[in-house]
Amino acid sequence: MHEMSIASSMLEAVRAEAARHNAHVLALGVKMGALSGVDSESLRFCFDALVQDTDLAPLSLEIEHLPWRNRCHQCAHEFNVEEYRTECPRCGSAETEMASGQELEFTYMEIEDNDPCTSRAQSLERK
Repeated sequence: MHEMSIASSMLEAVRAEAARHNAHVLALGVKMGALSGVDSESLRFCFDALVQDTDLAPLSLEIEHLPWRNRCHQCAHEFNVEEYRTECPRCGSAETEMASGQELEFTYMEIEDNDPCTSRAQSLERK
């Protein structure tokens, strides 16, 4: 199950970012392509298991699923691949290439600042 090592690597990055900003990370967002080779439910299970009863709790993982998309060499049309049909729906060309669908990348981290001086300054700016 490579999802456990992926989840572990994600949490290492979260810890590094939290330390760098003296902050607590509340949520982590990732984009996951349909062809990434990662099972999203397994990743979520591993992630939650590694976070449970740690200083990272209650960190949440938010996954955005991305479809398999191809681009046509003939007409440059980009389209979602459905039922493994990779020919261009616009011009019918079989000369297409993958445009997206293999991604597994961080999109954002939602953080809460732990620095009382910064927190006070931020609340003063809002008034």
